[in-house]
Amino acid sequence: MELGTAILLCVVALVLGAAISGFICFRQGIGYRKKTAEAQIGSAEKEAERIVETAKKDAESMKKEALIEAKEEIHKSRQETEKELKDRRSEISRQERRIQQKEESIDRKLDNMEKKEDNLQKKLKNADDKLAEAERIKNSQLDMLEKISGFSIEQAKDYLLTQLDEQLVHEKAVRVSNYETQVKEDCEAKARQYISLAIARCAADQVSEAAVSVVALPNDEMKGRIIGREGRNIRTIETLTGVDLIIDDTPEAITISCFDQVRREVARIALEKLIQDGRIHPTRIEEMVEKAKREVEQKIKQEGERAVLETNVHGLNHELIKLLGRLRYRTSYRQNVLNHSIEVAHLAGMMASELGVDANLARRAGLLHDIGKALSYEIEGSHVQIGVDVCKKYKESAEVIHAIEAHHGDVETRTVVAALVQAADAISAARPGARSENYENYIKRLEKLEEICSSYDGVEKSFAIQAGREVRIMIQPEKINDEKMVLVAREIAKRIETEMDYPGQIKVNLIRESRAVEYAK
Repeated sequence: MELGTAILLCVVALVLGAAISGFICFRQGIGYRKKTAEAQIGSAEKEAERIVETAKKDAESMKKEALIEAKEEIHKSRQETEKELKDRRSEISRQERRIQQKEESIDRKLDNMEKKEDNLQKKLKNADDKLAEAERIKNSQLDMLEKISGFSIEQAKDYLLTQLDEQLVHEKAVRVSNYETQVKEDCEAKARQYISLAIARCAADQVSEAAVSVVALPNDEMKGRIIGREGRNIRTIETLTGVDLIIDDTPEAITISCFDQVRREVARIALEKLIQDGRIHPTRIEEMVEKAKREVEQKIKQEGERAVLETNVHGLNHELIKLLGRLRYRTSYRQNVLNHSIEVAHLAGMMASELGVDANLARRAGLLHDIGKALSYEIEGSHVQIGVDVCKKYKESAEVIHAIEAHHGDVETRTVVAALVQAADAISAARPGARSENYENYIKRLEKLEEICSSYDGVEKSFAIQAGREVRIMIQPEKINDEKMVLVAREIAKRIETEMDYPGQIKVNLIRESRAVEYAK
């Protein structure tokens, strides 16, 4: 027991000793570290004081350098400013000298101008005095002339102008009459002979085409089938052919309207085939339109070949033959252009034979003279220019091209063939029954013709006769004499040519009648 207690006491004593020795060591370590830290803090404070002193010295040196640089910059800027100011002052001085010189020059010019103005005023005053004196002399002379002649100034002017006008009218009328008489004496007899012979030998029939085509229907029920559900069939036909279908109250008929007769013919044939077939729907319509186009193209080719054979014209390009065939579906004032071209070819060939000119060339030019009308709906420009371009493209001769270019008087005729084609074209278009027009346009043309003739001073009445191919004008004899009638007739003819569009030619016939009545008592 005592042994255990002794051991326990020993252990406790050891623990207490260890604790006391550890505490003593800890206190000694803390003291050491405190001394070390205080030493480091003192060293840091000294270093900081050294750094601050160094920074103050550096700042002072930098401040001095900055002040020196600023002073140098200010000095440099001042020098540049003084130099620029000096330059500007010198420039201002130069400008002032120049302005002063200009002012002196302007002053000298003003002085000269004042002197000139004074001289001019003196001259104007002298001129006014002389003009006034001349006017007084002129008035005195005119007064003297009026007393001698018995005419006033206005009466003398009217007298002189009237005399001069009468002399000029007489001279112009005599020259025009002599020229026309000479030409008629030389040309009228032979021209009448050749033209009458050509017309007698050429009796071609003309076909008048309307602007619309009518397709007969077996019954009115067919109209509904052609229109189709919601109009799809009629829209398909109009889109594929380029025509307008007019379905109105006309029983068992449909009207096809189009300015292009080729399209109208395609639509007519396609409609007739559809009506005959009975199956009308968009797909079938496309098939029938294609068949109709091929059929029309074949017919165009056949018509062109027929025209070439009928006129005995050989060696034409096949494209020109197709274009000739297209003229079968082209009209001018409802005159079929292909038949008109064939007739012109016959007339030109016959007149060429009588004159001893190349008849084959004349027939060729006559057949091709209106070839441009086959493309006038597709190409902009006159049919004359289109025809010239087409014939140049297909290597026609220069004589044929010139005849086409001159057949409407666009250029002056240089060859006999061109003149013959021009005459044959006028004959074919002007003969009775060759061309026709609707009633309204016919009446308007006659009214316009009479209106132009009646607008001239001295015209009493005017009458359009011979279906508008002649106009007879009754003249007031006291206003227009026989000599002036020639000039008035020519002026009216020129104005009709300028303002009106008509087939053939119009004869202007002036009639003047003077009567003297006296009674024996």
